[in-house]
Amino acid sequence: MTVTVADGNVAGADPHAQRVPVTRGYRFEVVKLVSQWRIRLLLLACWVVPGLFVAAVSQQSTLPTDTLFGRWMHATAWAGPLVVLGFAGSWALPLLTSVVAGDVFAAEDRLGTWRHLLVAVRSPRRIFAAKALASLTVILLLVTGLVASSAAGGLLTVGNQPLVGLDGHLLTPSDAAGDVVLAWVCALAPTLALAAIGLLGSVVLGRSPMGLLLPALVAVAMQFAQMLPLPVAVRLALPGYAFIAWNGLFASPAQLGELLIAVAVSLGWVVVATTLAYLLFVRRDFTDATNDGIGRRAITIGLLPLVGLLALAFGAVAVTAPSMGSGISQAKVERSVATAFAHLYRIQTEQFHRPAVTEAQLRVTAACDRSDGQVDAEGPGNDWRCVVTWHLPGTAAAGTAIYQLDVAPAGRFEADGDGPKEVNGYFLVRTPTGDAPNPLWQFDGNVELLPTP
Repeated sequence: MTVTVADGNVAGADPHAQRVPVTRGYRFEVVKLVSQWRIRLLLLACWVVPGLFVAAVSQQSTLPTDTLFGRWMHATAWAGPLVVLGFAGSWALPLLTSVVAGDVFAAEDRLGTWRHLLVAVRSPRRIFAAKALASLTVILLLVTGLVASSAAGGLLTVGNQPLVGLDGHLLTPSDAAGDVVLAWVCALAPTLALAAIGLLGSVVLGRSPMGLLLPALVAVAMQFAQMLPLPVAVRLALPGYAFIAWNGLFASPAQLGELLIAVAVSLGWVVVATTLAYLLFVRRDFTDATNDGIGRRAITIGLLPLVGLLALAFGAVAVTAPSMGSGISQAKVERSVATAFAHLYRIQTEQFHRPAVTEAQLRVTAACDRSDGQVDAEGPGNDWRCVVTWHLPGTAAAGTAIYQLDVAPAGRFEADGDGPKEVNGYFLVRTPTGDAPNPLWQFDGNVELLPTP
């Protein structure tokens, strides 16, 4: 029997036969996905491994201080899910979307089952909807497992304690839990963008392994781009920036400008890439057994709109929020360092059971430069140096502390204490109740790249 798809019908089949509903096709595609051993293995890993990792690291004497919130894994359960999110955004989520969405159409080409599927379902549109929804369901199960497992591991080993935010302010356990969940929800946007690119690659490239690798390759390219000193407008136009912009949720007030733009850009990629995949799929000639989707015209139609979307996003960001530089200036770094130090100084004051002070009473200021003034004080680099000054009530002399800063192109910085030793010279401080981690020894911060008042 010859299979010919025209206007959603299959030639040679009964024209009065009822088409298979999308819900039935969706259930079939979900069962087909979860019956694969690699998908089952991924589901098991996502629901078990993060919890074991967080529980194990939280009990170690050495913490992943080079990872955002890693230095607080001893103190609160809510640092663990954020450490896992940082790793997942770089590696795990791109690989998961590649395995699930990057192979959902290509598998039919490899197995040669399109003819049977079309005869059974009788509609390419319903097939596409069922496969896309099934991929979305499995990806949501994987992501839910990552956050649920990592949170459970932290709660069982560390407990529901307050979390120190990115600018040093203290979040209550309930606020920390809400922000953690919101950060993972925001990370869904770039995850779905990679999944949509995977769908497009699976449709266009057919049985070629490049369709399976496309989301991972795109993610690696975006990571490399984020390491470069790109203009802020270009950085925000990339679909993966929401994997970084969730950091702004943990500042006070929350830095939502970059996050909202990043999420909107990612959702734009979801819509465009999914629409392209749909249009190419429903126009495919299934009567030719040698046609598996590869073709110059298909690649052109699939690639050019994405390049156009990137240019459009860059133009929109550049117009609405003029940001053609690095976004990292001396004034922003000084303000961020001073704010974080003031919050953390209050935490250290409580550790020593000293009289409570407020940020207004401390009047913290910071003076920062690069390479002892030999380089303009702007842009990323590991040669930033800041002198922090504060005042205690009833004391005439001002206190000073020195920090060496490593500022990343995306705005995150790590401040390493360089004296005096009684303030930030040691990892531990001796308190009336025993040794405790010194919050002023090293701390992370974030410089908002968009123009701020």
